[in-house]
Amino acid sequence: MASYGGAENGDARFGTKTGRNGLAKIETGHKTEVCHDDSTTPVKAQTIDELHSLQKKKSAPTTPITPGLAAFATVSEEDRQKLQLQSISASLASLTRETGPKVVKGDPARKSETAKVTDHYHYAPAINSSDSALKFTHVLYNLSPAELYEQAIKYEKGSFITSTGALATLSGAKTGRSPRDKRVVRDETTEDELWWGKGSPNIEMDEHTFLVNRERAVDYLNSLEKIFVNDQFLNWDPEHRIKVRIVSARAYHSLFMHNMCIRPTPEELEDFGTPDFTIYNAGQFPCNRYTHYMTSSTSIDINLARREMVILGTQYAGEMKKGLFSVMHYLMPKRQILSLHSGCNMGKAGDVALFFGLSGTGKTTLSTDHNRYLIGDDEHCWSENGVANIEGGCYAKCIDLSKEKEPDIWNAIKFGTVLENVVFDEHTREVDYTEKSVTENTRAAYPIEYIPNAKIPCVGPHPRNVILLACDAFGVLPPVSKLSLAQTMYHFISGYTALVAGTEDGIKEPQATFSACFGAAFIMLHPTKYAAMLAEKMQKHGATGWLVNTGWSGGSYGSGQRIKLAYTRKIIDAIHSGSLLEANYVKTEVFGLEIPTAIEGVPSEMLEPSNTWSDKKAYKETLLKLGSLFRRNFEVFMNHKIGKDDKLTEEILAAGPIF
Repeated sequence: MASYGGAENGDARFGTKTGRNGLAKIETGHKTEVCHDDSTTPVKAQTIDELHSLQKKKSAPTTPITPGLAAFATVSEEDRQKLQLQSISASLASLTRETGPKVVKGDPARKSETAKVTDHYHYAPAINSSDSALKFTHVLYNLSPAELYEQAIKYEKGSFITSTGALATLSGAKTGRSPRDKRVVRDETTEDELWWGKGSPNIEMDEHTFLVNRERAVDYLNSLEKIFVNDQFLNWDPEHRIKVRIVSARAYHSLFMHNMCIRPTPEELEDFGTPDFTIYNAGQFPCNRYTHYMTSSTSIDINLARREMVILGTQYAGEMKKGLFSVMHYLMPKRQILSLHSGCNMGKAGDVALFFGLSGTGKTTLSTDHNRYLIGDDEHCWSENGVANIEGGCYAKCIDLSKEKEPDIWNAIKFGTVLENVVFDEHTREVDYTEKSVTENTRAAYPIEYIPNAKIPCVGPHPRNVILLACDAFGVLPPVSKLSLAQTMYHFISGYTALVAGTEDGIKEPQATFSACFGAAFIMLHPTKYAAMLAEKMQKHGATGWLVNTGWSGGSYGSGQRIKLAYTRKIIDAIHSGSLLEANYVKTEVFGLEIPTAIEGVPSEMLEPSNTWSDKKAYKETLLKLGSLFRRNFEVFMNHKIGKDDKLTEEILAAGPIF
């Protein structure tokens, strides 16, 4: 039998020799040069680093705001880089030591990239120097979502990619806003302009304390090896937009604001210049509790004169979004522009509707309509040009989210979306939206263009309808009422809804909640100033006010029934179409509301609340109780003059409950 191996029996045709352990060793039989694949041209790289560098080409994140913008500035790339770094260094300047740190662009972990960027900038130090003046702070500037994913996954514990491609993150110990730790500098200007005192969300601090906290935040950010800087815009109306700069220490915060603010084009970035407002987010670092005015390790501080906001002791990203909203509530009215905490959509014929409502009233659900364009879900401005969304994204609640109930939000949770504090399967990474292990306040932040029927740019003509939503758990407000101008102002200032108390505290009755202008936590001026602006714009542009109850009918919570969403949608459709203006109306007692006698698709008997209560005496008692709660809430506004004389004030007071 022939042998396949062995030195003696090797086959010359195959050049076979004995290898290790007696196995055959195959050789080619003739020597040639090193083989290579002739089917493609070899890559032009001498090292693996050079090969990796070929993967990426220069680019910039872009979401166009307006077409036809001017061409790139004529300055060279090198000069443009220097100007950007100069501006960022100035933002990070310490007020007591050096006037600006050394900053350089690029990720410090990628030495090959950073070495190429030789441009850096810092101001000459003052007499007192510090260790921070001896180091470079690497700036990660306006990174794309993909780049921010890489940073978060690699460096931030608790960051994961979910099964749908979203970035799941944790906001640390704080999983919601800290309104009691939010402060505004009270100075000669804000002393007279802002709303202070009982009912006001504005907690005062002095200039010195703000500067102490600012220095603490800037020192912390300058001590880091790298920081994230976002230069973006607020307000889709290009005539009135605001330039904002967000300096943060986490990729999570940078991606969150990338989604929530308006994303600039490369052309707009080149001409960005000095920001109108700057946020210093040092949320991982606490404030000093021995500092004057500090009551905890958390402080969110706004200085309107310096156009700056400082965040210490909380990593909850919503503080940045709502902090900027508060700033817009100050800056926009100074331009005679009304800032609004509302949803906004537009019909195909160009008819715009505003939706006001507190949590649980259905504002998001009702403003999201597949037959209408979404201009925005939360924050808007009403100027002489019409309405415009303030933001570039949506910040949706995720608790109990389902594809059936909220398909648009469900489908928006994909690559680029930030998921805050959600719980997911450790293997499949599928999110369980019913889980409350971390918090009930789970959220998703995504660009508005992730909603299929979003109107881009997010602007529209003057509103035709102003819809005030209330979830009345007392069950005495009608499903819909047409409001006079004075009534619209009264209910806008009141900002009413009713929440059902939890059974854990033993309270079974509904609890009335009033939030001035449907957003008391964010307004800066007295509520009557916003109400007067709303009335002036509604009167000028012929808008109609409506009060829509999405709560109970036939009794209070526990005995009555929640008004069906299908009926509420029919009511909203009738408002949009204009048919409800043609209906016949009757007036209710106590609140004096005008209610229609018939709406297509809605049972006529339920339009008058007293018809649905079997116990008429209980209905009257509950109606008077709610009227008393309205009166008591409005007492804080009664002595404030609205407009140039007292006539408007008297009209608004007369528009409230009378009994």
